[in-house]
Amino acid sequence: MGRYWALEKRKKSRRRILLCWLAVDLAVAAAVIGVLLYRPSQYHPIAPAANPDGQTVNPYLHRDLASTFYNNAQEQRPFEMTVLDQGLNEAIADNKWQSEGVSLSSPQVLFVPGRVVLMGTADVEGAGFVVTVELKPQMTEQGYLDLAVEKVKVGAMNVTPLARMMGRKMYQEQVGTGAVDMDNLATKIMASLLTGQSFEPVVEVDDKWVRLKSFDITQGKLTAQFIPAKPHK
Repeated sequence: MGRYWALEKRKKSRRRILLCWLAVDLAVAAAVIGVLLYRPSQYHPIAPAANPDGQTVNPYLHRDLASTFYNNAQEQRPFEMTVLDQGLNEAIADNKWQSEGVSLSSPQVLFVPGRVVLMGTADVEGAGFVVTVELKPQMTEQGYLDLAVEKVKVGAMNVTPLARMMGRKMYQEQVGTGAVDMDNLATKIMASLLTGQSFEPVVEVDDKWVRLKSFDITQGKLTAQFIPAKPHK
C-alpha cells in the first residue's frame, strides 16, 4: 500500500510540474503576442480622404514638392526645400503595398529631431502588427548620404538584428539576378537602407544635375539644401 501511495504522489508531482510549465508557456506566449500587437502611442495614421475630383497625385507631392524641386533644379543655382511630415502623411494616406503575402497599409512618416520615423500596419494572415523603422540619416565627410537604419520594431519588439540580416540577404539575392541597375537612385537608396551603404546624393532632372548638400531634421519638418552638380553619366 505504501508503494502505491508513493507512486501516486510522484504522479501528482509530475502533473503539478507539467501544469506549472504549461502556465509559464501560456504566460510567455501571451506576453509575446501582447508585445507584437503593441500600438505605439505616436502612431496616428491619417485616414484616406475622399477624392471626388479623381485626382491621382496629391497636390502637396505634385505642386509643393515635385514642381518646386524641378523648377529650382532647372535654374542651376543653390536652393532650399522644406518637407512637412503632415503634408506627406496626407499625401500617402491611401498608399498600400503587398509582397509575398504581407500587406502594408496606413503609413505614417514622422520627422523628429535628427531622425525619420516610418510606421505602418503589416497584415500577416489577418493579424495586424505596427512596424516601426527609425532612420538617422547623415552626410559623410565625403559628401555621401547614409540613411542609417537605427531600429526596426514590430509592435514593441526590437527586431533590428533580424531585419538587417534579412535585408542584406534580400539585396544580395536581387543583385545576384543581374537585373538590378546599380546606378539607379532607387537602387542606391535601397542598398543604403538594407545594407548600410552610403551613396552619392546626386539626381538628374531632365538634363540638369542636382546634389544634396546638407539637411536638417527638426520636429515635423525636414529642410534640405541643394546645389548644382556636374553630369554623372
